[in-house]
Amino acid sequence: MNLKPRVSRKASSFTESVIREMTRQATLHGAINLSQGFPDFPAPADIKRAACDAIEADINQYAVTWGAKRFRDAIAAKTKWHLGLDIDPDREIVVTCGSTEAMIATMLAVMNAGDEVIVFEPYYENYGPDAILSDSVMRYVTLHAPDETDSTWHFDRDELRAAFNERTKAIIITTPHNPTGKVFTRDELRFIADLCIEFDALALTDEIYEHIWYPDAARGIEHVAMATLDGMRDRTVTINSLSKTYSVTGWRVGYAIASPDLINGIRQVHDFLTVGAAAPLQEAGVYAMGLPREYYDHLQTEYQRRRDFLLGVLEETGFKCYRPDGAYYIITDISAFGFEDDVKFTQHLIKDIGVAVVPGSSFYRKSNLGAQQVRFCYCKKDETLAAAAERLQKLR
Repeated sequence: MNLKPRVSRKASSFTESVIREMTRQATLHGAINLSQGFPDFPAPADIKRAACDAIEADINQYAVTWGAKRFRDAIAAKTKWHLGLDIDPDREIVVTCGSTEAMIATMLAVMNAGDEVIVFEPYYENYGPDAILSDSVMRYVTLHAPDETDSTWHFDRDELRAAFNERTKAIIITTPHNPTGKVFTRDELRFIADLCIEFDALALTDEIYEHIWYPDAARGIEHVAMATLDGMRDRTVTINSLSKTYSVTGWRVGYAIASPDLINGIRQVHDFLTVGAAAPLQEAGVYAMGLPREYYDHLQTEYQRRRDFLLGVLEETGFKCYRPDGAYYIITDISAFGFEDDVKFTQHLIKDIGVAVVPGSSFYRKSNLGAQQVRFCYCKKDETLAAAAERLQKLR
């Protein structure tokens, strides 16, 4: 008798998250976890208190499926002062279970079988499974590492133009970028926007690190939201969450902003994926969204300080570092250490050195492209980074 496969072709076609596996390996071997991007320092006390107050106030039942009214109003108000965009909180926002759900709900809402979605490589590992689940086809465009001709991660404009065609439905843009820390310039985004308009494509922008970037006037570093560019307001889905900005990655409260026709589709998918995000945490989000601008300035300053510390440690111990302009990750070249590939080096770091990182190959479609790279994260306490620095000295 021929037995039917018990697991679907889709589920069988992708593997477990490498990033989250590295956290488990760190726990198993007692390594310092500089792999998965979650803070090990406390979330702000006042934001936690707002969540506790919401629970005590008995905001514990279902919120409106697409987001509590007060939270949607708060998102719209923050979007107005931060990006200058007037957003209708009743027609242009959906609240989701993290930005992860916002992205897959969006792809399921807009992609048909065979539609193509462009992604810059290296890329955040979830995007591959998102394409598989939404029956879409991924087209890859290379982000080239900094070199003697360009001091930042960069793409070839001819290669990007060639990736667009009549089957292109969308392009995914992460800025600031995970894993490289690239902040796309206004000129680069304008080039992408013009291609989206020419080929009638959508821009799906993951902007969860929008407040974590490092000003550099000489290099023109700034965070620019695609939706603010001429012609892109109604063809951009802006995806975001509380996770990174407010150091509450475990809350799983995200959102998407888009034109009403797109939001209606995303809401329909979201409703049947998860029903809704946690009601008391949305209420705490109302408080978080109302924090003064000084909060974001402090966040930026603190992460820049952590970045500079870890960069110094890594360069001192023999890594070639690609200096990030945003987010809280550092991609490093490990070729000086003489290991066959990133996986073997990562295992050495975890088991023998006591520091967990992410192998670079997990960010590429072909593992050999990242075989001499690993990613460190620095959203950690000073004590954690200092302890990691001490252990890494054994590599010298």
